[in-house]
Amino acid sequence: ANKFSWPQQSGRPTYPVPPTLLPGPELNCDVKQNVRVPCGPSDCVADYCTAIGCCHDGNQCYYGKAVTVQCTKDGQFIVVASKDATIPHLDTESITLLEQGSHCGPMDSNSLFAIYQFPVTACGTMVMEEDSAIIYENKLTASVEVLYGNYGAITRDSHYDLVFQCKYLGYSVQAVVQEIIQFDHLMEPAVALGPVNIQMWLGNGQCTTKGCDEMSVAFDSYYTEMDYPVTKSLREPVFVEVQILDRADPMLVLTLDRCWTTTSQSPHSMPQWDLLVNGCPYSDDHYMATLLPVPSYLDYPTHHRRFSFRMFTFVDQMSAEPQQQHVYIHCSTSLCTPHMGSGCEPTCYKKQTPVIRKTERKSVVSSKLVILKA
Repeated sequence: ANKFSWPQQSGRPTYPVPPTLLPGPELNCDVKQNVRVPCGPSDCVADYCTAIGCCHDGNQCYYGKAVTVQCTKDGQFIVVASKDATIPHLDTESITLLEQGSHCGPMDSNSLFAIYQFPVTACGTMVMEEDSAIIYENKLTASVEVLYGNYGAITRDSHYDLVFQCKYLGYSVQAVVQEIIQFDHLMEPAVALGPVNIQMWLGNGQCTTKGCDEMSVAFDSYYTEMDYPVTKSLREPVFVEVQILDRADPMLVLTLDRCWTTTSQSPHSMPQWDLLVNGCPYSDDHYMATLLPVPSYLDYPTHHRRFSFRMFTFVDQMSAEPQQQHVYIHCSTSLCTPHMGSGCEPTCYKKQTPVIRKTERKSVVSSKLVILKA
């Protein structure tokens, strides 16, 4: 049963007052019936429903895919947080207020929403006076999971803060909400060529039919110079191809030794985050990179390597605050010639055995800038 109920005063329900919202994205009302959370009284009309920050489908008033804050005249905050308020999804289980307490956790939840209701004097709320108004202010924060590597730290979670207030002036009540979503900048790529002419491309093929496999079309087309900087959301796949150019030797095999990312064009700059190590996905990443097959119909399939990874942002190792929201991708490469029946493929998921191979000159190839978007 739904435990959420509107606050009561003198035996009569007190419904939220229309909030004052700072400019933000349009409310997404595409919420499935089975996870809808009712908003306002059961006979709520469309105009009032919209005024209190909710959605109306002609029959029902319900909360949209956002973080909605409402104030009631009897001194209650109502906060309804949707996982779809951010890209990637907001981790509603990680939400905290300024202080913890018996009233400060979610009072109800489902697969899409977490519902909070608490007195305006609880959970670390700060009380201020402005002119003749009494202001109660709190902050909702969604924490992020930080992964630490040898040369840097990253996250793929949205860093989300929401400062909200209830203003009481005489008999009137006003809700004021300010969203703070970090990760709203872009990035572009950088190219560096070694003694062997090797190029890095980013695939941008798109699915246009139902049931299409994204990986199967990712390399049907590539970003051009005019497309950079390329923008990606957190956890959105980035498709990478590395290719030998100007070589016609079918015996040559391109190998990727290490692939990593930095926040500047220099492949030697810090911080760094590994994608591939010894040609294999970096195992300490919860979203490991994926090695992708190269189709045999290409002129020289062994002159290509493909992989994908999920977009992330670097964070400060001490504070976990996001740093520059852009990355450059780098790969150290070598040319391998199979010898005496031994191959040049990495052995990633089974015990390593010695491989006899001949390698040529090594080089590092880099992408242009890739930027994180909100």
